[in-house]
Amino acid sequence: MTADETSTTPSEHKRTSRVLLIRHGQTEWSLTDRHTGRTDIALTPRGEQDARALVGIAERLGLVEPYVFASPRRRAQRTAELAGLDVDEVDPAFAEWDYGDYEGLTRAQIHADHDPQWAVWTSGAPHGESVEQMTSRVDSAVDRVERRLATSDVIVVSHGHFSRSFVCRFLGWPIHQGADIDLRPAGAALLIVLGTDRRLSTLVGPEGAAATHASI
Repeated sequence: MTADETSTTPSEHKRTSRVLLIRHGQTEWSLTDRHTGRTDIALTPRGEQDARALVGIAERLGLVEPYVFASPRRRAQRTAELAGLDVDEVDPAFAEWDYGDYEGLTRAQIHADHDPQWAVWTSGAPHGESVEQMTSRVDSAVDRVERRLATSDVIVVSHGHFSRSFVCRFLGWPIHQGADIDLRPAGAALLIVLGTDRRLSTLVGPEGAAATHASI
């Protein structure tokens, strides 16, 4: 056998990179299923408890010296703080979907008073962000994360619709497939990158335990 035949394949030299998306802990509005975009609302005591349970999650999931992005909203930054994460960069690209006229409303209220067929994934929000606008913003966030992945793993502490949208765009899916991803308050999603291969590896429940190994 020649030296060339015994050499490792290119894939063996590729660095495995990880992106961990963390949704902020419970708030009074998430507890009652109200759409919370721009409103800067605090965590509930349960939300703070669940955020503390995230301490050490990066190490448990194999992230090494991750670079941490966070949404500008205090619910996201407080979650990062309680989880023991030092935020490197606060960036509005990682904010929640702008729900416009539907801010603070539940889906049931929107269906009853405005549009019985409405879903944010396909309709966007009047006077907020359209599906196309959200897709464009999430794509810019994906680009920021990809640049960091060249040298480090990444954590993003953000919001429910944003994080599910990010998973979709990072994997090359249309944004509406986020409807099929279950990410609870203080839950997390782990994305694995090896060369050109990308996958959603693990969904983590709000108690910090790996709940699902997903291939959605």
